[in-house]
Amino acid sequence: MSLWIRILFCIFAISSGVALNGCSPVQSQSDEEKEPHYVLGRSRVNAMDYQGAVDAFEESLEVNPRSAAAHFELGWLYEQKVPDPAAAIFHYQRYLKLNPNASDAALIKQHIDACKQQLAADVLALPSASATQQQLEKLVEQNRQLQDELNRWQAYAAQLAKTNAVVQNNSILPTPNPISQNTQNNSAQTSGGNTPRPITTTAQARTHTVVSGETAAAISRKFNVRLSALESANPGINLSKLRVGQVLKIP
Repeated sequence: MSLWIRILFCIFAISSGVALNGCSPVQSQSDEEKEPHYVLGRSRVNAMDYQGAVDAFEESLEVNPRSAAAHFELGWLYEQKVPDPAAAIFHYQRYLKLNPNASDAALIKQHIDACKQQLAADVLALPSASATQQQLEKLVEQNRQLQDELNRWQAYAAQLAKTNAVVQNNSILPTPNPISQNTQNNSAQTSGGNTPRPITTTAQARTHTVVSGETAAAISRKFNVRLSALESANPGINLSKLRVGQVLKIP
């Protein structure tokens, strides 16, 4: 009789173990959703306190790091309410790893792909075509303005060089020689039948009054004479110390 009792006891123990194993996943998920921090997180979601909900679910994971329910809640919060695509991907993937046979696994994978696309767009953001076109047009306009300004300066420089050349040429024009004028007058008188007279070759001396800022070298260039000749024509004047108002003889 004792043998039959032992056999029945073993059968009962095995049956009880199978029953407990079959109910454990449901009991585990139910326990996750009853965890106080998880319950607090759900209440904050209902109150639209999304950052507070994130904090609560994170604390729930500290209590139970294998809480698939908490990972799911954090996944959708980071995707839609507190944007952080990288964090959303992490929690969605942890949810699938902890609950590989989830009925919504295909939908969760779609959300993961969407988060990856958003993350890539954030990292590799490029300017829009319209913004690029506007920037290009702005650069073209700036280049045109700079080219116009350069052309104006080049024209101004060319005009200035031409003006300087004219001024320099006028400053070195030779002074008419009075001897030639006297010779022409004498020739005219001879052709008129008058008795030729000796030609007087005395030339009228040229003079120059020193003005402020002038030097002997500048005066020599102005009248196209050598500095030594100017010095010889003015033996009593120190050409290196000219004074305003001094009168110089120009050879």
